Order: sequence, then structure tokens, then C-alpha cells
Amino acid sequence: MTLRRVGENEYVEEHGGDYEDFEPDMVIKHWPGRTISEADNTWLTLLLMNQHPLHFDQAYAEGTGYGRILVNSSITLALVGGMTVQALSARAVANLGWDRVRLADPVFVGDTLYARSRILSKRWSRSRPGQGVVTVETTGTKSTGESVIVFERSFLAWSRDARPARPGD
Repeated sequence: MTLRRVGENEYVEEHGGDYEDFEPDMVIKHWPGRTISEADNTWLTLLLMNQHPLHFDQAYAEGTGYGRILVNSSITLALVGGMTVQALSARAVANLGWDRVRLADPVFVGDTLYARSRILSKRWSRSRPGQGVVTVETTGTKSTGESVIVFERSFLAWSRDARPARPGD
């Protein structure tokens, strides 16, 4: 979080960045991490309509190669992606998509995940003046160091001069 002065002894919290704030090869360590609970996994798995018993049936999971309930990979993607929003895209125009999503290691209830992003590229939009496309590679790791997910994500960012005013500005 960054604070921007808006008046005498008055500040606004800044989250995310403008197009100009990002540079290729810049690395951002996102914090805090998140420990996944059984309720997180069960509720979100059922909300996502994933009926695979490996995600919520302990007796079934014990008979698999994992030996215990496996956290739904959609949750891993959403959680690690969400960890990046405050630093990267909280002021973005739009999320443009994910590419090259790779699941490197299983995630289990009780694992604590952290995220780190590297800016891969940026370019001005060809169709939207005052906006640019930023592409990042994000890696999610367990607190023990194992990489669990790697993906690329692109979002459309405002330029500093074109960004609309926000309430309180």
C-alpha cells in the first residue's frame, strides 16, 4: 500500500498501479499469504460445482495416491491470483485473461500459500488511448518453498494521465 497526500495531513490509500508504474523484469512479492482451511476447500469446491470426491470425501481421498483431500485447483488459481490484485491490478480497467496455467505441486488443506509476480511485458493499447496492456507471470508457493502454480495474466491498466478521478480525489 502506498499513501498519496490529498490535503493537509490527509492521505488516500493507493492500491494497484498505473501503466507507468510497471517495468519488465520488475518482481513483486505479494503479502500476506493465506492458509487454506477445510471450509474454504469444501465450500468453494461445491460452489464451483466440482463434484469430484477427491476434494471433499476423506475416505475416498485416502485411497488415492494423495492419501488425503486435495484442494481444488480452481481455488488455488483464484487464491494466488487474488493475492496479486492489491499490488498489480486494483486500479485496472479490466482483467484480460490467464495463459499457460501450470499446476506444479498439489495443495492440501492446511497449506499456506504465497505469491510472487514478475512483469513480463507492457505495451500501449492499440485501440484504447490512455490505456496499456501489462502481462505478468505469477508463481504461487507453499510456505515450505514448493511451487504449486505458475501462470501468466494480462490486464488493461490506465495511464496516470487518463485514469478517471475516484471518489475522494
